[in-house]
Amino acid sequence: MKRALAAAACGAAVSAAARRVARFRPPEVLPSPADLDGLDADAAAARLAELVRIPTVSSRDPGAVDAAAFARFRERLGELYPATHRALEREVLGDGALLYRWRSGTDLPPLVLMAHYDVVPVAGQEWSRDPFSGLVEDGVVHGRGAIDDKGALVAILEAVESLVVAGFAPARDVLLSFGHDEEVAGVGAQLAVEALTARGIRPWAVLDEGGAVVSGVFPGVPRPTAVVGLAEKGLLDVELVTTDAGGHASAPVRGGAPARLARAILRIEDAPFPARLHDVVLGMVDALGRHAPLGHRVLFAHARHLRPLMATLLSRAGREADALVRTTVAITRLQGSSAANVLATRASAHANIRIALGETVQSTVDRLRRVIDDPSVELRVVSGTDPSPVSRADNEAFALVSAAIRSVYPDAAVAPYVMVQASDSRHFSQVCDSVYRFMPFDLTKDELAALHAADERISVAALHRGAGFYRYLLRHL
Repeated sequence: MKRALAAAACGAAVSAAARRVARFRPPEVLPSPADLDGLDADAAAARLAELVRIPTVSSRDPGAVDAAAFARFRERLGELYPATHRALEREVLGDGALLYRWRSGTDLPPLVLMAHYDVVPVAGQEWSRDPFSGLVEDGVVHGRGAIDDKGALVAILEAVESLVVAGFAPARDVLLSFGHDEEVAGVGAQLAVEALTARGIRPWAVLDEGGAVVSGVFPGVPRPTAVVGLAEKGLLDVELVTTDAGGHASAPVRGGAPARLARAILRIEDAPFPARLHDVVLGMVDALGRHAPLGHRVLFAHARHLRPLMATLLSRAGREADALVRTTVAITRLQGSSAANVLATRASAHANIRIALGETVQSTVDRLRRVIDDPSVELRVVSGTDPSPVSRADNEAFALVSAAIRSVYPDAAVAPYVMVQASDSRHFSQVCDSVYRFMPFDLTKDELAALHAADERISVAALHRGAGFYRYLLRHL
């Protein structure tokens, strides 16, 4: 009897699993294709190239910022997009953040489209072309900011300009928030949020930079994937500091400050934060796993019941996937003695930490102290923010973003994900529960690798499709 009951239970479990796999398939309904009328790909590329040539390089040192370049950029925007600047209200916040309002005549909560026009430095990088040449060659726009993030800014304005010229009016107000200091975690986006709060405006949805359309990055899914960030990891900068008496290097002391610092770093390296499958990452597995071949689909269909296993598999699938499931620690700077023959009286290291959803600044610091286990190594928090709230993926706003993606990338599998970098959009989480992070460009692995590195570039075709994405979004509000 027991054997019969066990066999029946086993058979029922197998049947349930088989039904789950059979139902684990992607939706097949496609939106109407994006209307690209009025969008000129080559003209958009030329305008982006011109804006790339204006070196709006950010710096944490205000004295190192070329304020004239930023002013020239803002002025040139008005000249390149005259219809937009006639139809939309524009204000400059602080030292250069831009906030536009396209009025609809309705009281509906507005859509906010974000981008930033500051870029990171190019010093110390070996470019094959002048990073500020804005060269358009063989269907590609080259230069710093081509993707991050002047490309998105241009794609937004191309869509708006074409619709304004056509006499289109949006169904709800549209706000354009263009930051000038995102790369240095500045205040531009905060000023925009403060302005909206003071006016009693709570956005319907917010869309900023983030995921993109890529191929071959999710295990077992060969088709293009479009990942939309629902949240971003927290950001923590910590200094590890230890001190010593010092002295002449001819008579070294065992276990001095550099040795203790090195031991602390190795302990952190040898004890990574645990891998966990947060609900957002589970949602990504669920959405993308439906497009996998049968063998992978059997596994992904049961991801909810196999969280520890899925977290382990993702942690081993590459450094990008690993960053989705755990808090990461990167030692970015080391400092010891200032002279070759003098023992260090102070040794320090800077750790840049990206905090996983479900953890906090405090819990992260507490764990680091336990792992280091050396009271002579002090942890000093330089700055820190907890992970952002998680935005909704069960509403009309997310559905519209998904439809806009598939209108220009019909073969793409759309999925939520956790953004591992920080963006200006985290500030908008204070006033909106639908903050999404997505760049509407299909990018190769090499193009992704060039972000913040040498030879940043974007194809003219990808820029054109990005403008089509924003145009669909605006037309279907």
